[in-house]
Amino acid sequence: MTTLLRLCVLVILALLAFAANSVLCRLALNGGLIDPTQFTAWRLLSGAVTLVLLCVLSSLTKPRGDLKTAWLEGSWLSALALFIYALGFSYAYVTLSTGMGALILFGAVQLTLISLAVRAGQQLVWLEWLGLTIAFGGFVYLVLPTLSSPSVLGFVLMTLAGMAWGVYTWRGKVSTKPLLTTTSNFVRTLPMLLITLLIVYISTEPAPSAQLKGIILAITSGAIMSGLGYAIWYAVLPYLSASAAAVLQLLVPIIATIGGIIFANESITLHLIIATSSVLGGVLLVILARNRIRRNA
Repeated sequence: MTTLLRLCVLVILALLAFAANSVLCRLALNGGLIDPTQFTAWRLLSGAVTLVLLCVLSSLTKPRGDLKTAWLEGSWLSALALFIYALGFSYAYVTLSTGMGALILFGAVQLTLISLAVRAGQQLVWLEWLGLTIAFGGFVYLVLPTLSSPSVLGFVLMTLAGMAWGVYTWRGKVSTKPLLTTTSNFVRTLPMLLITLLIVYISTEPAPSAQLKGIILAITSGAIMSGLGYAIWYAVLPYLSASAAAVLQLLVPIIATIGGIIFANESITLHLIIATSSVLGGVLLVILARNRIRRNA
């Protein structure tokens, strides 16, 4: 498999995992099957366990030194960003509509990634700005029918989640060992998770309970869509510019909507076609602009 084809496949897999995560979170929390704290706990814990097992299996065919130094690949800052994103995302979706939540989240991600890129001295050319504008406009058009006035708390939490995910994505651009880095970051979230659980259970009477279906949804979100999905995302980030990483994530709601058409017999509308075309066109412009910059470098 060529490098370009492999990169495209991995990007698609990561975006599919992101879209599935949103669906699983919505199903678990909106159905009252589990509360946000427990959903986050099962999500991060199952992700950490899955990733550790993968590292152990990987070490059987590689030097043991990789496994021994796995902890050093991650960082507490990345882990904190991952934890804030996961917890803020879960709590925010309880009070926000799907469209408004997506708009706030991806808007914050875009602004954070572009701000970090500019701060690092990476200048975006006009074609990249145009692509970002067109793609984000198509994204807004997609979620426009579902927008409603957000709660202040939900807005703040989702904004923090988006900013944290932007930071986590940015820090992944320097990762050379994506599986080990993601594993280390997930494991580092566990002490933060334990403190949060203690605070919630001490301050909440009676203690919140979770249904088995909600736990299964959370574990699926954590073990497969988060653990494996985020490791794949970290594998492709070093090959993407900040603008490409930002704009590609706008495809997530498009993928989720297309999934609804395929698996839930939802209809294809002119609204969806226009929104999808705009987002895809914007993504293409950003990629073409970055390729032109690389050729001229």
